[in-house]
Amino acid sequence: MEPKDKHILVTGGASGIGRALCRAFADAGARRIVVADIDEAGAQRVASEVGGVGATLDVRSAEAIQELVDGSIAAAGPIDLLCSNAGIFVAGGPEVIDDDWQAIWEINVMAHVWAARAVLPGMLERGEGYLLNTASAAGLLSQIGSAPYSITKSGAVAFAEWLSITYGARGIAVSVLCPQAVRTKMTADTDEGGVAGVDGMIEPDAVAEAVLEGVRSERFLILPHPEVAKYVERKAADPERWIKGMRRLQDAFLDLE
Repeated sequence: MEPKDKHILVTGGASGIGRALCRAFADAGARRIVVADIDEAGAQRVASEVGGVGATLDVRSAEAIQELVDGSIAAAGPIDLLCSNAGIFVAGGPEVIDDDWQAIWEINVMAHVWAARAVLPGMLERGEGYLLNTASAAGLLSQIGSAPYSITKSGAVAFAEWLSITYGARGIAVSVLCPQAVRTKMTADTDEGGVAGVDGMIEPDAVAEAVLEGVRSERFLILPHPEVAKYVERKAADPERWIKGMRRLQDAFLDLE
């Protein structure tokens, strides 16, 4: 899909990857960009930068997502591309408190479900539409030091895959974005991305460029770090060896004593 003249909605658009996506779509000639974020001031600021529309959105609310989608359609016609991009990170394992598990589940997984629920009926009726869900390389490879992030990003990848399988023949394009370390608020307190930065930290603009290329070719898996494809192949070819290698990587980055 070519973004030119398209109506695009980006959640988590106030900073990081979301802001870079909004800028890239504006440069590509999008007709209307809705910048949605729980950070109202940030959403309005990015909207002013790209000539778009700012909207306050808590993606933990299915009703709020539906209202934003309905309002955007009423104001400017069908949404051509919905980028479900909001996400959070929670470190730890089974000991993570239930409230944090619930929050990361709703933001990293259910927000994608609710976004799809809101736009799919209209897209299926028209026989066209595009869903871009931001996940992570962690959804393909696991995340050392974070069970919640590993599990929810794996769920996000699985949901995107299911959407593509189920609706691809009915005109719905689906992409899932799976970067490693990106220089955003999420990685601000790490040493060059920590374990996720083993292949280097990249800028959000580089991620946005990879997304533009992926959307234009309607590629399902968008990998701003190309090394990830090789790791996925190794994991599938020899899971036992893969697990041992990940344990060594964990030993290099985490003190579990």
